Amino acid sequence: MHEPAFWWRPRGPAARLLAPVAAVYGGIAAWRMAQAGHGAGIPVVCIGNLTVGGAGKTPTAIAVADLLRQAGRQPFLLSRGYGGTLPGPLRVDPSRHRAREIGDEPLLLARAAPTIVAADRVAGAELARQQGADVIVMDDGFQNPALSKNLSIVVVDGRRGIGNGAVLPAGPLRAPLAPQLERAHALLVIGPPALAAAIAATARHLPIFHGRLAPDPSALAALQGRNVLAFAGIGDPQKFFTTLVEAGVAVAARQAIPDHHRYGAAEAAALLARAAREGLTLVSTEKDVARLAGEVELQALAAQTRALPVALVIEETAAFRDLVIGAAS
Repeated sequence: MHEPAFWWRPRGPAARLLAPVAAVYGGIAAWRMAQAGHGAGIPVVCIGNLTVGGAGKTPTAIAVADLLRQAGRQPFLLSRGYGGTLPGPLRVDPSRHRAREIGDEPLLLARAAPTIVAADRVAGAELARQQGADVIVMDDGFQNPALSKNLSIVVVDGRRGIGNGAVLPAGPLRAPLAPQLERAHALLVIGPPALAAAIAATARHLPIFHGRLAPDPSALAALQGRNVLAFAGIGDPQKFFTTLVEAGVAVAARQAIPDHHRYGAAEAAALLARAAREGLTLVSTEKDVARLAGEVELQALAAQTRALPVALVIEETAAFRDLVIGAAS
């Protein structure tokens, strides 16, 4: 489903109507976050966010795993496998597993480091340790108390911030802001920081880092001179469209799709038909292309869609590296 538009506007009638439900939900979420977690026996670095929807957690988890590997560590990535049918715990094999089985994000994570999918994060951490991990990087799970965290890095979308600042379902916050910030160890603002300024002011006790998602230069070069049909089924499709436009790509048409959406044959046929009819090149995110891969009825769409990979670039590189390596020591 699409996020309600009122989440990202000043609080109005809809948010006020849902405030009692949000108070109950927020109270339960805050109580759960306060519970003591299970020790994994090895350091755990958690990459989370304050709100539902995309903020850049997966590229951040990949960047953190890269830093740890460069420091001589053996990181394993741990994911719940949202959208998949297999509960795990299991180690991702990109040659065998499909997004419908384990979710789209683990397929991307597995390119960076060994990746475990587990609905039970404690069991997933144990499997990672048994298979040689000396540090775990969690993609999501900040609000989940199951595992004790040595370092929790909270990623904030600088363009959208925390929306209307209300808790689900009145707003996009996964739990009340104060308890979340109390349990965070650092903030990473990705993108223009204007809307994240209020959070930064509230979280003055935390180190704050700034980053951006840089598109792959070779992928961008291949799109120059083409008119494209951009489609994206991520938390904030507009972010993807903006990235293309700011990089000078001629976006002739765009189609926003719900996050983690499982494509069907009819949708694939419609996208292919429109691209052919209007002479457009299909382009999407790596997550979407991962969701298409391996599905017989989506083969043609997967073959004709160009992915635009992105990588996290952090301004305060040395300080961020020191924080991560120090917490994992």
